[in-house]
Amino acid sequence: MAIAPDTLPAQAAPPPAPPSVAPSVAPSVAPSVAPRGSLGGRLVLATLAFCMVFTLAAVAVLTLSAWKSGLTTMEAELTQIEQIYSGTLSKAIWELDREALQAHVQSAMRLPSVGRVELKVMLANSAMVVIERAREEWGGPGRAPTRRLVLTYEPYPGAREKVGELLLQGDEGVLWQRLRGALAAIVITQLLQSLMLAGLIMLMFNRMVTVHVQRIASHLAGVGPGNLGATLELQRDSHRQDELGQLVSGVNLLQGSLANYLEQQQRYEQELAGHRDHLAHLVDERTAALQAANARLESLARTDPLTGLPNRRHFDEVKKNEFRRARRSGQGLALLVCDIDCFKDYNDHYGHAMGDQCLIAVAHTLRASLARAGDLVARIGGEEFGVLLPGTHEEAAWLLAQRVRAAVAACAIEHRHSQAAPVVTISIGMAVLEPGDAEDFEALFQQADQALYRAKAAGRNQVAGPIRAAHERGEGGAAP
Repeated sequence: MAIAPDTLPAQAAPPPAPPSVAPSVAPSVAPSVAPRGSLGGRLVLATLAFCMVFTLAAVAVLTLSAWKSGLTTMEAELTQIEQIYSGTLSKAIWELDREALQAHVQSAMRLPSVGRVELKVMLANSAMVVIERAREEWGGPGRAPTRRLVLTYEPYPGAREKVGELLLQGDEGVLWQRLRGALAAIVITQLLQSLMLAGLIMLMFNRMVTVHVQRIASHLAGVGPGNLGATLELQRDSHRQDELGQLVSGVNLLQGSLANYLEQQQRYEQELAGHRDHLAHLVDERTAALQAANARLESLARTDPLTGLPNRRHFDEVKKNEFRRARRSGQGLALLVCDIDCFKDYNDHYGHAMGDQCLIAVAHTLRASLARAGDLVARIGGEEFGVLLPGTHEEAAWLLAQRVRAAVAACAIEHRHSQAAPVVTISIGMAVLEPGDAEDFEALFQQADQALYRAKAAGRNQVAGPIRAAHERGEGGAAP
């Protein structure tokens, strides 16, 4: 019994801106140049390219659909074979009719969808017998479906027994054969549709666009200063308000306005020259103003607005340069980290306004204590100041730190709530870079910060520096 495969049906698939002013150029008639490529031809090529892409996509989708349909069809055929042969095979096995079994297996192999049939006879108290048939060219099921059916027989009601197994494996070659037939029909259909569509587009474009565009190009090639009044007309219905009609109206309007434009061009050029000179003057003035503003902004960005000292940003930039210079030249670099003693208590009891005045006074005192132009004092925190002393070694830095500490105390700014003195004082941590010392500035800053903590812990209003200097001077040289 042959089962016919299902057949697959083929599937188809703003207001105008004022004219710009340009330098005066004498108009000339452009020579007629033959076009190197036709718009219609390009359109056809583009259409063919699109159709080719669409055809490939459609072929891929339809091929996948045809493959899945073939798998479904073959699965249905194998299922139908199971349904047809299951009862008769079970009965033949029970009755031990070997000729009937051979005939059934051979009959199933005649169906084109079947690549291999395997029948296992499994009766109680009997050895299993395997009957197998396969096509000569069959190399395995591959992507073809496989069906396995357990055969049972009921000799009398309520006594169903398993008598064997039927294995049906599809022929992958039949799947590919059916797919090739469907694929050929799909490809031919899609190609014919693409070619017919491209030919129709070419014909319509040539009759509706190409002829009139050539007429417009010929007219524009002959336009000159002496015939600007000659209007453009096409051999078509003048009442059509499509794109070509708009183009014709635009060309005629352009020719009418071109004459007025040429008359006014000289006046516009003279006015433009005057405006250009005035604009250049304004640009120079604005550039100078912007440069001055940028200089002020640069100064403000590097200056603490309260004390007028350089801020942390300026300090960070200078410290890198001075550290590299000290390492390169082998000269010393001293760093003082100064902190106002008990400044929080000063703010709490005298108010923030007085605290700001205290900061200003201390900042002015620090700046006045530095005599060299290369020395830098900057506000690096709330009540914390940093002092960079290039080319300064331990002894000189120590003496300068003591002088700065004494100068702040000499200001005699009242501070009754200080734990160090009845006036505002500062504690100073000192670190000095010597050849072979810290690898980067952060290590030097850490040394100064640790020295500042030692000065605070020792009672404030002191200078704390390197360990060796502390031993030589008795740790800090306490303030009077």
